[in-house]
Amino acid sequence: MKILVTGAKGQLGYDIMNELARRNIEGIGVDIQEMDITDAEAVRRVITEAQVDAVIHCAAFTAVDAAEEKMELCRRINAGGTENIAVVCRDLDIKMMYISTDYVFDGQGERPWEPDDERHPLNAYGQAKYEGELAIEKYVKKFFTVRIAWVFGVNGKNFIQTMLRLGKERGEVSVVDDQIGSPTYTYDLARLLVDMIQTDKYGRYHATNEGLCSWYEYACEIFRQAGMDDVKVTPVDSETYGRMYPQAAKRPRNSRMSKEKLDQNGFRRLPSWQDALARYLEVIGKKG
Repeated sequence: MKILVTGAKGQLGYDIMNELARRNIEGIGVDIQEMDITDAEAVRRVITEAQVDAVIHCAAFTAVDAAEEKMELCRRINAGGTENIAVVCRDLDIKMMYISTDYVFDGQGERPWEPDDERHPLNAYGQAKYEGELAIEKYVKKFFTVRIAWVFGVNGKNFIQTMLRLGKERGEVSVVDDQIGSPTYTYDLARLLVDMIQTDKYGRYHATNEGLCSWYEYACEIFRQAGMDDVKVTPVDSETYGRMYPQAAKRPRNSRMSKEKLDQNGFRRLPSWQDALARYLEVIGKKG
């Protein structure tokens, strides 16, 4: 099997390329320098010449707050770029996997989101990713849409690194305690995605590490595992945090996502987020 990976230099793309190499599956990694996904002709040329069996599409505009002001750029990349890839995958009759987000939902309530729940994005980033989902569903028969949340990996910036830096610099942090979800370690996710792309069990899925937490609980566990127990972590609600640190984009209170569909289709779930955090801190040399 031969697989093209977009966004290969990002957190997830990096780990997917490594996972493919571990399994001796040929992977072709592209980033904007090799294939600008907003250029339909370039997309067609690169994918056609690569002669691949599948595309794992990780490339995206992910700056959630900036998307509120750069809405058209965000849509051009996340919706238009995804459509460009989807059209070529349809024409070549190859598989396409799209990495999406819990932000396609409105973030309300406490029930875990099911893969086929109605989508009502609450910000510009979520809207653009939703439009990307619609493009795949319109053009591609052999598609996987995999929604993830709270992502961290060795090849990029993430919440864990931010907490470690602020904890060291300030000795105290204030963290939201009323937004609930599950972290996702790209190393673990890459294994699942490579398993999945080799099957014909198409459709929408949710994939995060197991277990739920608030951002506050997440931060506390980061400092505990990093041996930084002296850092003071103060829980605050979303409204208070918004007054302290204004954010352009609304954030979901409910990022719980049901992963039962993974079980139903024979896929192995990811380990607990605490276990993933421990392994990540070990890799980056921050384990206490």
